[in-house]
Amino acid sequence: MQNKKIVMYGTPWCGDTIRAKKVFEEFNVEFEWIDINKDKNAEETVKKINNGNKSVPTIIFPDESILVEPNKPTLIAKLKTLNII
Repeated sequence: MQNKKIVMYGTPWCGDTIRAKKVFEEFNVEFEWIDINKDKNAEETVKKINNGNKSVPTIIFPDESILVEPNKPTLIAKLKTLNII
């Protein structure tokens, strides 16, 4: 796997983003957090990935795969698949 970090685009008020952050914290997974409310380039990146929608969290993994608004079991399964947890 590449030496990239997980990057999560989100907003502080989004329930799905809060849940994903809690999963990362629960499993001590390092990630880069980018608030799309404060970073317009990040907002544009999210919209580009999601066909014009500001869907958060949008999570990009070191293998360049992407999950958008994953539920907890899906996110945990992805982390296991990548041998992150």
